[in-house]
Amino acid sequence: MIVLAEVPSRRRVPPQAVGLGVAVVLGLAATAVGTRIPVLGAPVFAVIAGVLLSPLARRRPDLLRPGVDLAKGPILQLSVVLLGAQLSLGEVLSVGAGSLPVMLGTLGVCLLLAWPVGRWLGVPGDLRTLIAVGTGVCGASAIAATTPALRAKSNDVAYAISTIFLFNVVAVLVFPPLGHALGLSMHAFGLFAGTAVNDTSSVVAAAGAYGDDAVRYAVVVKLARALMIIPIVLVLTVLTRRREGLGESSKVRLAASLVPWFLVGFLAVAALNTTGLIPGAAQVALHHVALLFVAIALAGVGLSTDTAAVRRAGARPLLLGLILWGAVSLTSLGLQYLVGR
Repeated sequence: MIVLAEVPSRRRVPPQAVGLGVAVVLGLAATAVGTRIPVLGAPVFAVIAGVLLSPLARRRPDLLRPGVDLAKGPILQLSVVLLGAQLSLGEVLSVGAGSLPVMLGTLGVCLLLAWPVGRWLGVPGDLRTLIAVGTGVCGASAIAATTPALRAKSNDVAYAISTIFLFNVVAVLVFPPLGHALGLSMHAFGLFAGTAVNDTSSVVAAAGAYGDDAVRYAVVVKLARALMIIPIVLVLTVLTRRREGLGESSKVRLAASLVPWFLVGFLAVAALNTTGLIPGAAQVALHHVALLFVAIALAGVGLSTDTAAVRRAGARPLLLGLILWGAVSLTSLGLQYLVGR
């Protein structure tokens, strides 16, 4: 009697493996390039690489979509949590107290101006919100944090990221000579760069061209601005849930999910760092991991972008970004002048 041995079946590949693998490869490549060109940074290269490959991704959505959704969902949220390792709440609050009028003034002007100008230009609601939050708070980190709250489309996220970073590059080139022309002190320029430039690498580049003291103050001001994410995400979460329409049973779920888990995690990690429980080496490592996760998530955003929809949006969102960036810059300088009188 011949006994046939059972041939083991091939191990099934997890459905998220392919799409997530592509996003990870693009994120790693973008991080490497962004390290060499810090003025732009990894997020821009990640989005661009993903957008360039998005036509191929749309041909096999069944193969790529599960992993891409994982990248631009949980991994994006986890990146926000890890970004809390940058924050020392004590230092941020001490510097933030002195710069609070300028920070609140620039944020208020940006958010209030985005609504009428965005409507006048015909920019869709979620896109103008992402551009406003990215301009008024802290660039890619703010956009990453608000994307889950808004349930924003990948097209809007990709356009908002590109718009924000375009004006970051302009700021790096224009702000230092402008600061010298206006006779700004190191402290004043640090506050200007920290409130009117969004991405951390661009803040460092702009303030670094001015002086070491300007860099130190600008980075802390920029990190203090990051705390503005918390109330903004809470408000957007409520508004989004209401817009979707809630029944009585859904209202209970809203109360339970009012504070997104990644926002709680962000504050918890920041609190741990403030108490000194995160060693310096671990803090640096967590920061690098956070930036890598942001790049992977934004590569996923790029892969799921509808390039035809982005083209249809035209230059109007870009014009909105220019107007808001100009308004924030002028408000920062104007409030410093008024407060210093």
